Amino acid sequence: MGVTRGFTGRDRRGGDQRLPPGQYDTGEGWPVLSAELTPEVDVERWSLTVDGLVDRPTTWDWRGIHALPGSSYFGDIHCVTTWSKFDMTFTGVSLDDLLAITGVNDEATHVLATATTGYTTNLPLDDVRGGKAWIVWEVDGRPLTPEHGGPVRLLVPHLYFWKSAKWITRIELRDRDEPGFWERNGYHDRGDPWLEQRYQGDA
Repeated sequence: MGVTRGFTGRDRRGGDQRLPPGQYDTGEGWPVLSAELTPEVDVERWSLTVDGLVDRPTTWDWRGIHALPGSSYFGDIHCVTTWSKFDMTFTGVSLDDLLAITGVNDEATHVLATATTGYTTNLPLDDVRGGKAWIVWEVDGRPLTPEHGGPVRLLVPHLYFWKSAKWITRIELRDRDEPGFWERNGYHDRGDPWLEQRYQGDA
């Protein structure tokens, strides 16, 4: 099982180098924030599809995705609402492994992640490959709880956490950007915490 150390940013405020500007350390807490009601997701019916501009569109069920080589992320997460949480361990499968199975067309530049609730978020393709993104079902050695996106969520820890879509069910590769739920409602298209890309118009 591969383990990837979390991304760390440069010191922009003269303080803790792990804390992006405008953020505070939430300590032991992990706030729960959702754009919608928490759904009940049955793992026996759940599936994840990777399609769009790929060579081999593929769907995994719960057993199928668990049969893939495991991978973990150890590091920090940052929410646009200004909290950060240090030293978390998420376990699942690297998105790189899923994309290796499906193949990626040369025309693909972005992905649109969709949750079972219909929630969407957009990301540049370069932000979800190269050891930067995972599909995860455990946190700190325990199953991911529903309010935190369980049974399975997308994890893109180097971007603000709204990009890590809860209750993930589809990842579609596209040749252009398409804003997701929060992006259509004024949030930044990319969401880099170290650049404070919180809202449309930020650098």
